[in-house]
Amino acid sequence: MSTDPHHAPSGHASHHTSGHTGHPGAAPEDVAMAELLELDAAVLHTYTAELTGWLAGFTDRAPTRILDIGSGPGTGSFALARRFPGATVTAVDHSPQMLHRLTRRAAAQGLSDRIGTRQADLDREWPRTGPCDLIWAAAFLHHLGEPGKGLARAFAGLRPGGLLAVTEMDFFPRFLPDDAGAGRPGLEARLHAATDTRPPADWSGHLAAAGFRPVATRPFAIALAAPLPPETNRYAQVCLRKLRSHAGALLSADDLAALDTVIGSGGPLGVLQRQDLTVRTTRTTWVVRKP
Repeated sequence: MSTDPHHAPSGHASHHTSGHTGHPGAAPEDVAMAELLELDAAVLHTYTAELTGWLAGFTDRAPTRILDIGSGPGTGSFALARRFPGATVTAVDHSPQMLHRLTRRAAAQGLSDRIGTRQADLDREWPRTGPCDLIWAAAFLHHLGEPGKGLARAFAGLRPGGLLAVTEMDFFPRFLPDDAGAGRPGLEARLHAATDTRPPADWSGHLAAAGFRPVATRPFAIALAAPLPPETNRYAQVCLRKLRSHAGALLSADDLAALDTVIGSGGPLGVLQRQDLTVRTTRTTWVVRKP
């Protein structure tokens, strides 16, 4: 996962990202990234369960070997292990800190025998795991220098009939009402308009060029209202803080001041105290099969 606001969280980190709270040498920005990814998974757990349940409907047999590429702290790995209890999951990431965090969480959840890790730079090498039934790539392909080569390696790593699931997020979620009570109405909309400048990802052509056959493409429109998971307020603060760090030259001084009030205020307008948050975002998944 990139720190670039154009690449939003999805439960996975890119092969360029590191982070582990409490791990020696972890930089503060890496710790923040790990927190963001795990908050994302906690708040959007119903979406993840829906996604993995939908994906299970396309398997020709129960998966026994799953590869999670660009795993980050393993939120996708854990979701897949829960959905497919007969499978082992190999999580691959460039960051030893992310993988260390994943390993500790797997042990705490009694999943060490089912979730393993491999450190690799997937622009340079691909782990040898044997033919996989399912490869999971969430918010990851756009980090590869040559996505076509990565998809060719994914194709080679699947057994015939195996599935590849690629997920991308349109952008960071939205949380605030139109009138946030600080500054002019439309504050969050202006923040997104200023920082979301890249076109939506579409992997259809790349997947076809790699030899995959399309199975299904589905956009998931996520709209969560009260009651929300308890982590939502912190999740909103972390996401808005990330966008604020990129918006300094893009918004008016009044908007920046209002945003700072929303992000950091301990009063009722502060995002940690608000009771009027919602979570709105869209994610798209492409499911393809190796013939």
